Amino acid sequence: MKIKPLPPLNSLIAFEASARHLSFTMAADELNVTQGAISRQIRQLEEYLGKAMFTRANRSIHLTPTGLQYYHSISQSLMDIAQVTGDVKKWQGDQKITVATTNAMAALWLLPKVAEFQNDHEDIDLRILASDNILDLRRLDCDIALFYCRTPPAEMKVTTLFSEEVFPVCSPTYLEKIGHPTEHENVFNKTLLYLEESQRDWINWEEWFQSVGLPHYTPRNRVNINNYPMLLQAAINGQGIALAWGSLVDDYLQSGALVRPVEHVLSTPSNFSMLEPLGRGVIPSSVKLFREWLLRQLPDGVGQKGLV
Repeated sequence: MKIKPLPPLNSLIAFEASARHLSFTMAADELNVTQGAISRQIRQLEEYLGKAMFTRANRSIHLTPTGLQYYHSISQSLMDIAQVTGDVKKWQGDQKITVATTNAMAALWLLPKVAEFQNDHEDIDLRILASDNILDLRRLDCDIALFYCRTPPAEMKVTTLFSEEVFPVCSPTYLEKIGHPTEHENVFNKTLLYLEESQRDWINWEEWFQSVGLPHYTPRNRVNINNYPMLLQAAINGQGIALAWGSLVDDYLQSGALVRPVEHVLSTPSNFSMLEPLGRGVIPSSVKLFREWLLRQLPDGVGQKGLV
């Protein structure tokens, strides 16, 4: 969606400086342009808006009521832009690592483990960018990416972290509520939790039923959730049965927060993978340290493919 209406953006910079100083001359000095250039930018903005921003008298300027209101909004917006720009610029250098991943991988696998790395390397700053709406992994601006991939992207170095098994899970209280059924139909015809279809790489219920040789059961109730950690929390809360990715729910199964109502398991051809941009030049030592630490978090023998 195009953002509109937007005024000429250079005129906003000139307007903010002029309004802050209440002087075209001081604004010109700050922006290293001529006073005439500032005047032209302000005139362009006023013509675009159809409103006067300043009153001019006796070589002084004052904001009109419209100009004052506009200044307060524009000033805050430009400060927000400056803040986020500074945040982006500061994440550069040998002691900074940016890791991109999904909300599920961040919340359920990476964050519970990463405190160890931070304790061992207090001089390294770690930035984790979690998103489920990345359409092109090749365009990620990061040092390392962790994603569940059916088809790993080209033009990136791909290291398999672990293959995956998918199976249903629910809370013990939910299983008790439905009477610990032994017939598959009575397990799956109550409430199923669905991850919304926007999460395209994740196996859905229809695919899982077909792959393990079961009929496609239609539940009495279905709950759609667009965030996998939230979906898993709904299962823990006893709201229904969810599909689980083994490596993401190991802790919940061990603690008893989740149980498996059936024994069927789908071993998928997809993998959780570590993705690294190719052709990025010299790799900082901090990124190498984090990469080595990451691979040590895997079970023995897992994730060795692609290790250099």
